[in-house]
Amino acid sequence: MPLILRPFGLADEAFALAAAEEFHGTGFDFLGFDFDPRMPWERWTALMEGYRRGIDLPENRVRGAMLAADVDGQLVGCASIRFELNVFLAARGGHIGYGVIPAFRRRGYATAILTESIKIARSEAVGTLLVACDDDNVGSASVIERCGGVLESIAFAEDGTAFRRYWI
Repeated sequence: MPLILRPFGLADEAFALAAAEEFHGTGFDFLGFDFDPRMPWERWTALMEGYRRGIDLPENRVRGAMLAADVDGQLVGCASIRFELNVFLAARGGHIGYGVIPAFRRRGYATAILTESIKIARSEAVGTLLVACDDDNVGSASVIERCGGVLESIAFAEDGTAFRRYWI
């Protein structure tokens, strides 16, 4: 069965929380910046649905989608798709962020997640897409290039971390 991107649902809670814990300390927020483990899961999923529709967006957030990457009912990763850019996203975050749960890496899921994310962004009338990855993340750079990414520059975050900026 092919990979699909879909909203996180109530049944995803246990596995998604375990995946978020696997990513803890890596610099990647599996469930996004707005996830708070003290928040009831159903509240978080409703909040994400609102963000997708542009409802109740905090001042520093843009309309977008936080989606589960699903293969035959199994959560294998996630995608965060922003339908517009704010100052931070234009400088560093880009339109699309994605992650593959470590147990499911090296199976082509990252490419599938980015491919599907591009389709969703384009369906929301986003034209040229900015996608960024850390400079030392060779796997992600390869995925972005495989999906049509053209390297614009290598830039540096405030903490000195080098990252690649691609346009698709």
